[in-house]
Amino acid sequence: MPDPDRHVNSVEPCGRLLTVVGPSGAGKDSLIAYARRELSGDPSILFVRRVITRTAVASAEDHDHLSPEQFAIARAAGQFAVHWDAHGLSYGIPSTVRTHLSVGGVAVLNGSRAALPNIRAAFGRVVVVHVTAPPEVLAKRLAGRGRETEADISHRLRRGRIDPPYPEDWVEIDNSGALDVAATVFLDLIRRTLSEVYEITRQ
Repeated sequence: MPDPDRHVNSVEPCGRLLTVVGPSGAGKDSLIAYARRELSGDPSILFVRRVITRTAVASAEDHDHLSPEQFAIARAAGQFAVHWDAHGLSYGIPSTVRTHLSVGGVAVLNGSRAALPNIRAAFGRVVVVHVTAPPEVLAKRLAGRGRETEADISHRLRRGRIDPPYPEDWVEIDNSGALDVAATVFLDLIRRTLSEVYEITRQ
């Protein structure tokens, strides 16, 4: 949830937040990592490091780790613009992201479909990047990770596709094939968004 007393104000940032969401196995982490490598030299683009109460492992998202107790302290201190709980873990988005957006930057966030209302409440207008793949592709990828049982995989697949709650700011990217195909679309979206923000800030 957002922390309205500390992090939400009436002035929408002039930058733009791209929130990447989608079902497990769609390849969100891979897509973001690809874009980070390609755009690492551009200070206008921030790839947000989430804070998660999960120990970092090589096969998962690159993030900052806090214990549940440390997370609660950071949350109480107002260090998160948004926070939510999912799958027995707590997730936090650093409040410093608003600083980057306030000066006309673009930020890329590995988000959560369930947390979209809170993310929009904290950051104003966002571009939602919904990464998709057919169920059979998702099932194969989830099984290949070796982290979940068949029952867990079935449960994740049943969550299925969701309708765009904000169709005007919703972009679909099919990541069922080669990663570089979807990454080309994603990179073009980031660069186009940065160009649009630049034009707005010039006015």
